[in-house]
Order: sequence, then C-alpha cells, then structure tokens
Amino acid sequence: MMEPNPCPTRRFPRRQLLQGVKLAIGGLPLFRLLQSEAEAGTGSSPKSVVMVFLEGGPSHIDTWDMKPDAPVEIRGEFRPIPTNVPGINVSEHLPQLATQMNRFAVLRSIVDSIGVHTSYQCETGRRNRPTEPAGGWPSMGAVIQKFAGRGRVGVPTSITLSPYTRTGGGFFGPAYQLFKPERGALADMTPNESLPLSRLDQRLQLASSFCNAGTSARALTNVTAANEFHRKAYDVLSSPALATALDRDSAVQADRERFRTGVAPRYWQHVEKFLSARRLIEAGARYVMVSIGGFDTHKYNFRRQRNELLPILDSGLTNLVVDLHNRGLQNDVSVLAWGEFGRSPTLQGVDGRDHWPRVNSALLAGGGMQTGQIIGGTDRLGGEVISRPTYTGEVFATIYKCCGLDPSRLTGTDLSGRPLHLVDRAHTALPELL
Repeated sequence: MMEPNPCPTRRFPRRQLLQGVKLAIGGLPLFRLLQSEAEAGTGSSPKSVVMVFLEGGPSHIDTWDMKPDAPVEIRGEFRPIPTNVPGINVSEHLPQLATQMNRFAVLRSIVDSIGVHTSYQCETGRRNRPTEPAGGWPSMGAVIQKFAGRGRVGVPTSITLSPYTRTGGGFFGPAYQLFKPERGALADMTPNESLPLSRLDQRLQLASSFCNAGTSARALTNVTAANEFHRKAYDVLSSPALATALDRDSAVQADRERFRTGVAPRYWQHVEKFLSARRLIEAGARYVMVSIGGFDTHKYNFRRQRNELLPILDSGLTNLVVDLHNRGLQNDVSVLAWGEFGRSPTLQGVDGRDHWPRVNSALLAGGGMQTGQIIGGTDRLGGEVISRPTYTGEVFATIYKCCGLDPSRLTGTDLSGRPLHLVDRAHTALPELL
C-alpha cells in the first residue's frame, strides 16, 4: 500500500496558511523547536542532503543488481537494459535512471542490515537491536542540524516529508527534531482568526520595547529570549519560502509534468515529493527526507514494481538529481536512496520476494561524489556479497564527509552521560566515492 500523501497538492494561499497556525505565546510547537535549537547553538555549512527511504526493502535483483543468467525462479520477469555507463545495467523499468547513470553510484554490497521494518538504521546509521543508548541515536537530519547548522532564515534546517521517519533528535534532545509538515504539524494549522499576524507583530514589538528599555531584570531577560524565539517563528510563518516550497501548485508546471513522466496519475502526488525536496533545499533546508512506501513485496512483486513503485522511483529520483546538476548544486547536495534490506533471490510463492538482510544496496548521487560506478558485488544468484562488503556506517561517514564534516569528530553524550561516537570508529568514508 502506498504511503499517505504528506503534502496535498491543494494550494494554500499564503495568508490562509499563515493565519491558520496557532500562535498563542508559549503554545506553538514551532516556537519550542526554535527555542531548543537556539539553546543548542549550531554552526553553518552550505551542504545539504536528500534522503530517499524506500520503505519495505527494495529488491536489488529487480532493480540495479540483476541476474539475467540465473534460473527464472531467481531472475524473475524483469530484463536488464544498458545505461549510459558501459557495463552497468539496470531494470527495464528504470529507463530514465538508465540515461543518467553517470550521475549515480550503485552500492551493491551492504552487509549489516538489522533485517526488520524500521527506518531506524537508515536514518541513524546505527542498530537499535538488541539495545540502543539512553535517548536513542540521533538521525542524520539531527546530526547535520547540530554540526552543519541552520540554513536560511524562515526555513527549518531539517525537514521530513515521510510518514516513516524518526522525527526525534535522539539523545541530542528536542532541539534536533525534524520539522514534519504533515499530520502532527498540520494539526496546528487550523483557522485562528483571533490572532492575525498584525496582532502577533504588535506583541513582538511590545516585547522588543521591554528589551530596548535597558533593564536587567531577570523576568525581562526571559521576555527578551521569548521575543527572539517568537521572532524566529514569525519569520518562518511570515516568509513565503517554506509555504511556497511546500505548495506544489506554485511549482513551474513544466517541472511538475517532467517529474510525472511515466507515472500513473494516481501516483503523481507521491512522485512530486521529489520536486518538493528540491524546492525545500533551494529554499534553504539542510536535510530533507522523502520516501516511497510499499517495497515489502511478499506478493505481487513484479506487478507492483512495474506499475507503481519503480516508475515513481525512476522519475522522481532521476529528475531530482538532474535538477541538482542543472542548477549547479551537484557538489553541494548529496542524495542517498535505500531501504531496510534487499529481497530474497528465490521467489516466494508465485511472484513474491522475502526479506534478505544479507544483501542491501543503495544509490548515491551529488555531494561531489565520484559517480558512474558500481561498488561491491554479489554472487551469481544475488544472495551473498562476494566483493567489497560495506557497512551502513561507511555510508553515513561518506555523506557526512560530503557535508564538510569529519565523521571521526562527530560525538555526543547520551542521556546517561556516556560520551559516544555517532559513527562507529571502525567505519570511514568510502574512498571510491571521494
């Protein structure tokens, strides 16, 4: 089943969107997020990341590690097609990706999947089984927010458009919670005519007048701090940047049509999340997570991939990366697409594939990485990694390196007071990509 649409295509006029948010002093979730973020103190960096989570675990054998010479019960129905990189083939149902393979790297040999349905490992680079540190590991979005810093004024640093994400900051705390413009966040975007922007602005000016009075009273110091946090919230709500980036109807129609290429109309809302991700990055976000749900294909593996899943992935991901190149952002924005694990070589029943944590794979692009290559390999049946085994932590170290961060220096303290390295010290960036 496809995931719910987090960002409806219905246009929200700017005034309606702004007036729709509850702005009672001290009662705005966005205010609390900004307050916590300011208390944490972040740096700055021009680098960004788009994480594409393929929920359910995509089949490597049916996408970018095909086995055309294997028996039919292994290779399945799909056939490989050549790409614009000699020697690299992909599924016939990824034709757009095939024309842009020089802009992607295929990692075929991830060996440490925890083998369960959760985005935890893909988002944090760490296992949560059998145990996790007190407070939990922070997500990549939280790490980038803490160490790479805020983006443009009026746009949250880390944003998720996925219903599968871990929105918490782990043991970093609520300062590093991802902004989620669906469900929970939209619950606060209800009509509130009692506090229009003009009245909010009057309250902020009143708080500023206290600050300008020069008093050192502790109570007024707190007012000053609250004034600053609310000013930031006001910037988000009054700036058109975030609302415009999330409003798909405001996108150039030619862009929308291009992202929809090859995708059935009932899935346009899902493929346009990739367009929204690009627009959010351009608006100033540092981390955006999107997802495609439904890769847990125990049944109807080929039908669902052919008609639904692969067209969305093919057009959404390919056009995202092409757009980044066309806008000169290919060195500043890293793109990572993967799921929890691969799928079994042998078909399950007539047309399904089971979980297969012994092999996982990923597509990487942008970030100044060396693309147009394959890293690692599996045996002739796609069941075991036989060359260049890689680990989730190495992927994270690579992305952090592309963001200008030193993975070996990324540390934090869990809620029990224990200092921890965010990336396992045994894992370093993949030299093939840098």
